Amino acid sequence: MENKGSILMQRYELGRLLGQGTFAKVYHARNLKSGQSVAIKVIDKEKVLKVGMMDQIKREISVMRLVRHQNVVQLYEVMATKSKIYFVMEYAKGGELFNKVAKGKLKEDVARKYFQELIGAVDFCHSRGVYHRDLKPENLLLDDNGNLKVSDFGLSAFAESKRQDGLLHTTCGTPAYVAPEVINRKGYDGAKADIWSCGVVLFVLMAGYLPFHDSNLMEMYRKIGKAEFKCPNWFPSEVRRLLSKILDPNPSTRITTAKIMENSWFKKGFDPKSVKSETDVKELTPLDTDSVFCSSDSGVAERKAESAKLSNLNAFDIISLSVGFDLSGLFEEKDNKREARFTSKQPASVIITKLEDIAKRLRLKVKKKDGGVMKLEGSKEGRKGVLSMDAEIFEVTPSFHLVEMKKSSGDTLEYQKLWKQDIRPALKDIVWAWQGEQQLPLS
Repeated sequence: MENKGSILMQRYELGRLLGQGTFAKVYHARNLKSGQSVAIKVIDKEKVLKVGMMDQIKREISVMRLVRHQNVVQLYEVMATKSKIYFVMEYAKGGELFNKVAKGKLKEDVARKYFQELIGAVDFCHSRGVYHRDLKPENLLLDDNGNLKVSDFGLSAFAESKRQDGLLHTTCGTPAYVAPEVINRKGYDGAKADIWSCGVVLFVLMAGYLPFHDSNLMEMYRKIGKAEFKCPNWFPSEVRRLLSKILDPNPSTRITTAKIMENSWFKKGFDPKSVKSETDVKELTPLDTDSVFCSSDSGVAERKAESAKLSNLNAFDIISLSVGFDLSGLFEEKDNKREARFTSKQPASVIITKLEDIAKRLRLKVKKKDGGVMKLEGSKEGRKGVLSMDAEIFEVTPSFHLVEMKKSSGDTLEYQKLWKQDIRPALKDIVWAWQGEQQLPLS
């Protein structure tokens, strides 16, 4: 149980509950080392696995790794125990933008400022091939200086999610903010759909109510499909014209973020130079790369070297490599006995030499050695063919490596016996930590 005042992973003191949903709770917390305030999203692993939402969790981690922008909530680190997943994120003290709008419409200058920050963040996300797909005031937070922060990337999609027609096909988002082409289920451009949602947000900020609203959902969908809305009389003519271009039911003629940023109303008081991206925004809490490395498991499994040098992984490319923060069990619903991972503080050359020595002693052929990948292969045919295994070395830093070893062919029992009796014991002098074997207790 998470209780106020309890210490999480010997790193954070949990504070008050900020909000909760079906699968997660968000707490205010304090970094014990720096004293900095953070928000910690606590996800119930069992509930997530039951409803098959693990891909959504992995996607959120991957997206937040890709998108580093001053107007996007920053992910500092990911941790886990057997039952919980923890996202340690930037704390947006000002709460949801929705709370401001709930009190009534905003002044034009204030609404424009938030809209400028929203478009800047969305444009940056799109440049990274990321589409949010659930933009609404509830997912737009404010920091203690009143700056907008886009959050909740659980429904986001990558450019790679597109089918051969170049369109996304998953219907998601909140009905009142969803673009007509998303509702039609015929495929849609994620960038165009996000722009529509931004238009709805602008309308809500300026009007204090939704442009498309009806107690009958199908009637609301009809209005969205025809872009049937009416601007209140206090809307300036410039805003009306801009909204007509954003809330265009035809995505092919809908305005782009680039064109929005050229709009005369939008540009008032907007300084493009003030926008900082991943290259120059400072981390409020730098990741401790000796203790926590974060990303989805696919960051390890799918990053195959394309050249003769080792795969390079940054701090967000491996989830919790250190002892006590391993997430290998998080993304594997059943125990996988065919592979093992360990971290080493030895140089790559030492690791390679050690693997070659083991292969020589066990009379295994080293068939392949490029891109940090070595294939160790037996000489005799077994019940299920020749036993072979792959060893892949990932460089986290020049002096810190992750090594993944797995059976690629042959009999599993034979592999397990060889691994347990010969290979694993022979590796002990280069292993810093085996992954998934030393969890820190957390009550």
